[in-house]
Order: sequence, then C-alpha cells, then structure tokens
Amino acid sequence: MTLYYQTSSWSSQPQVSEKTKTLWKHVAEKKNWRITQLPNGFYQTEYQDPEAEEWIDVTRRETLEGAEEAVIASVEHYKKKIEFLNGPKVVKTFK
Repeated sequence: MTLYYQTSSWSSQPQVSEKTKTLWKHVAEKKNWRITQLPNGFYQTEYQDPEAEEWIDVTRRETLEGAEEAVIASVEHYKKKIEFLNGPKVVKTFK
C-alpha cells in the first residue's frame, strides 16, 4: 500500500513534528481505517482525519482481501515508525 509522505534531509537526528507524530499514532490504530467499495468495483482504503470528520483516501485494490491486507500493512508500518521516535533501537552490545 502506498501512503503519501514527505521526506527531508537533516544533518543530525531527524526531528519529527508533533503533528506528524499525532498522525502516525492515529493511523497506527486499525479502528481509524475503513474500506469502501467504489462504483467501478474497486475497494478503497481510507483513514479518518484526526483533526476533522472526513476520511482521507489512501489506496485502491481490486479485492476486499487486498484492501484489508493494505490496511494491516499500513498499521504495522506506522507502529514501527512510532517505535523509532525515541531514536534507534539497540539490537546488540559488545563488552
């Protein structure tokens, strides 16, 4: 699934804005997503805007199963992004 996002370059540790953190935390919860069927038969995944009562369309899939997989993959992707907000994760240390 493809979700639009903007990248930037930094000379130090990237500083993520509070608005971005709020969005990531919001889209990392499956309850904030839905799937709608379009007139052409495709299924569209959408998340609810955390600041408004509108739904933001993200991607379209041919099958309902494909749309569900896209939502699950997006939720997992943003959970990982939230996990790294406090910096890199130590996976091994040496003594």
